[in-house]
Amino acid sequence: MIQTMEFSYPSSDGIHTIHAREWVPEGTPRGVAQLVHGVAEHIGRYDPVARFLAAHGYVVCGEDHLGHGLTAGGKFGYFGPKNGWDLVARDIRRLRELEGEKYPKLPYVILGHSMGSFLTRTYLIRWPGTVDAAVLSGTGQESAAAVASGKALSGTLCRLRGPDHVSGLVNDLSLGAYNRAFRPNRTPSDWLSRDEAQVDLALADPLCNFMPTVAMFRDMMGGLQFIADKGNLAKMNKGTPVYFLSGDRDPVGSMGAGVRKVEKMFRSAGCGDVTVKLYPGGRHEMFNEINRQEVFDDLLAWIESKLT
Repeated sequence: MIQTMEFSYPSSDGIHTIHAREWVPEGTPRGVAQLVHGVAEHIGRYDPVARFLAAHGYVVCGEDHLGHGLTAGGKFGYFGPKNGWDLVARDIRRLRELEGEKYPKLPYVILGHSMGSFLTRTYLIRWPGTVDAAVLSGTGQESAAAVASGKALSGTLCRLRGPDHVSGLVNDLSLGAYNRAFRPNRTPSDWLSRDEAQVDLALADPLCNFMPTVAMFRDMMGGLQFIADKGNLAKMNKGTPVYFLSGDRDPVGSMGAGVRKVEKMFRSAGCGDVTVKLYPGGRHEMFNEINRQEVFDDLLAWIESKLT
């Protein structure tokens, strides 16, 4: 029987308390998998994949980022007035340390989805060699010009309207643009999955669907600049196995082209153990897609091939 536990620890911002969750398998665990969620969602949405991995012997953990889930304290979409990306990355690192203290001898994999994949890429640069494998789900990389202009616009709005301002324009130019490829749209979130029931669940979730603040957009654009820098990429542990999984109809990954772009960045940085799986027809959330059992099975097979 899988045990689920909720716990908390102090955020690196010195103000908030990070809400975290752990799924613990029966018997002696085989490894630890840390999940890093995306924008405008929370770690509870990963319960199905977490239970699947726990059923196969892995301790699974994850936290709600600043401005998200039960960490937010009602103020959603806001990391902080400044250095938000660094704060969230440090909170992810702290969870890795806490789990390492509990399970010091177990192999460790980190899995980030969407914005969580950008944070995981940040983690691999800043704390190289502290995980045994990494999975990047729903990742991508916009052009340097697009990222710079997005950062400039959101930074200007931070100065004019305040860091916690919410801009419909900024949202329309970024997250709001993802649904255009799936017109005519049934919902504002058709881009998430072909499974209409899963899309409806996401739309009905009270901890999802908020618009990020301009400070959070600014911080995320800064994070994208950080993980695209060749000097930073060179800091990664070249021997850490990396698994990219995405749908080839995921707009975050530019319908597969963005995933291949990041793969090339990793290979150019010297990473020698890189695997890419693009699922035909799959949209952004492969863990909530119509073929999610196939995705789960492929994920488990890859993890076991690297950690055992």
